[in-house]
Amino acid sequence: MNDHELAATLAEQAGKLLLAIRAQGGAAGDEQSNRFLLDQLRLVRPNDAILSEESPDDQVRAEHSRVWIIDPLDGTREYGEPPRDDWAVHVALAVDGEAVVGAVALPAAGLVLHTGQPPELAPPAPGPLRVAVSRSRPSREVMQLTAALSAKPVPMGSAGAKAMAVVRGEVDVYAHSGGQYEWDSCAPVAVAAAAGLHVSRLDGTPLRYNRPDPYLPDVLICRPESADLVLNVLHLGVSHAHHRNQSAAGQHRPRSR
Repeated sequence: MNDHELAATLAEQAGKLLLAIRAQGGAAGDEQSNRFLLDQLRLVRPNDAILSEESPDDQVRAEHSRVWIIDPLDGTREYGEPPRDDWAVHVALAVDGEAVVGAVALPAAGLVLHTGQPPELAPPAPGPLRVAVSRSRPSREVMQLTAALSAKPVPMGSAGAKAMAVVRGEVDVYAHSGGQYEWDSCAPVAVAAAAGLHVSRLDGTPLRYNRPDPYLPDVLICRPESADLVLNVLHLGVSHAHHRNQSAAGQHRPRSR
């Protein structure tokens, strides 16, 4: 089984496990999913390193070129609110810092999107751009982006669900600035890139993985024909914010004696 097939199979199986736990009203689904994924990866890829949201970070991974980056349950809140389906399982493989293999399972929707069989990108939808936003805590930057684009905000749950909504053609843009970790974006970024979408940091720079600090605060996934427009708006927003901060700092400088 190649890496793409392995990622898809493990994400699907972990998703089925989580569905069974939820159906029984059980708790600690994230822990059981994590244990399953770790056991399977250690069995079939014993020479690879692993970075998981639910396990202590073993910095030995920095010495490996191949690192599996997993989120056993992305969207714990949504998972705990059946029958919501906007939660996911992420299984990815980063090679030399690049997200090259990924699978995102949306178990409650019966879907697994993965790099072994990249989804076909839907044609552009007519009308205003649609932007996936957090249903509970959309960031100021993303809401400013939505307003600047005269876009339609589409609230939904987990990071994986938002990213796959772009892949599936349900929205056009997923931009996040509220703070994330590598396991939040690695699998979605791999799948989105394989499908032909634009993927980057909010400033347009490449996303890199298996860094010493796994904190990766922002991500942009969007349709390729919208990338320049979105990045330009984001750049202007950052420039204006920087100018405001500089002005505020100037107003509060200590007076000369």
